[in-house]
Amino acid sequence: MFHPLRVTAVDHLTDDAVAVTFAVPPALRETYAYTPGQHIALRHRDDDGEEIRRTYSLCAPAESAPSALRIGVRRVEGGVFSTYALKELAVGDHVDVLPPTGRFSLVPRSGHFAAIVGGSGITPVLSIAATLLDAAPEARFCLVRSDRSAASTMFLDEVADLKDRYPERLQLVHALSSEEQQTGLPSGRLDEERLTKLLPALLAEHGVDGIDGWYLCGPLGLVTGATKALRGLGVPRNRVHQEIFHAEEPEAAPLGAAERGPAGGRPGTPESATVAATLDGRSGSWAGRDGESVLETVLRNRADAPYACKGGVCGTCRVRLLDGEVRMDRNYALEPDELDAGYVLACQSHPVTPAVTVDFDA
Repeated sequence: MFHPLRVTAVDHLTDDAVAVTFAVPPALRETYAYTPGQHIALRHRDDDGEEIRRTYSLCAPAESAPSALRIGVRRVEGGVFSTYALKELAVGDHVDVLPPTGRFSLVPRSGHFAAIVGGSGITPVLSIAATLLDAAPEARFCLVRSDRSAASTMFLDEVADLKDRYPERLQLVHALSSEEQQTGLPSGRLDEERLTKLLPALLAEHGVDGIDGWYLCGPLGLVTGATKALRGLGVPRNRVHQEIFHAEEPEAAPLGAAERGPAGGRPGTPESATVAATLDGRSGSWAGRDGESVLETVLRNRADAPYACKGGVCGTCRVRLLDGEVRMDRNYALEPDELDAGYVLACQSHPVTPAVTVDFDA
């Protein structure tokens, strides 16, 4: 459930990005424990009173009982909450915050790990790298990041400080797409072709296949290109983890969006369907309306159903499909093993059988 947390700092990182810190009261510190890479959902009402929800990744090293939560917010064109955060949000304000969630995470352990990030995709990876290097003395981390320019780079000082603390265990490569650097990589985007050439040279000592886990985060184009590059270099799919921060409307179903369910064949779309759901230990069954997603049907009857982006990106509304079949319009949050285990995104799932049963608690 949401809790109102007080803002204790709003730090300007760039002209279009801030870091926001929330205080966590002692009674809620176990509730807001998080693993590195997880995110929180924020709830805000705009000037018209409409509820706005957005998810933002936690950027500080993970704690089991944090006294504060810190996120990075970059202004998105037309973004209601990001504009509010940059222009109006102030110390002393309160924002409704859900407890941390998300599976784009790395529990610290020995090994060699790497990340390819673009823009604000550095936010969860900063938490992952800082937590790993502090908690696992034998671990190594390679960070490849891409930004438009030095002035637009989020958490530039924090990453530099991390490099200073762990010079032998943190490998850092920074590419700028719109600005030349005196040292380092030539300017340009980190696309599939460029990464295919760069990564073997960068990781010549251990090899690309010697990395125990890859973490890709940022805009869809960068993550897609990095995924294709890694597959072409022979990296097993189960070692690649990804989180999309921005995705335009697709022309076709992306990244595993498909009909999901136990029955075979090609299901049709019923005029209406019954949706049964379990949430926080309570179950209910409701008649859906024509064209509604599973989430929309549940929200009309259970306002506490978890969601944030409603775009198939954040994974906050992940549910396990127990019975029936659904069609997912898009999926940028669930990995293949989750799909195989029967998980779907409620915000993107439309019933294609007369009855569907899902479990938000699974």
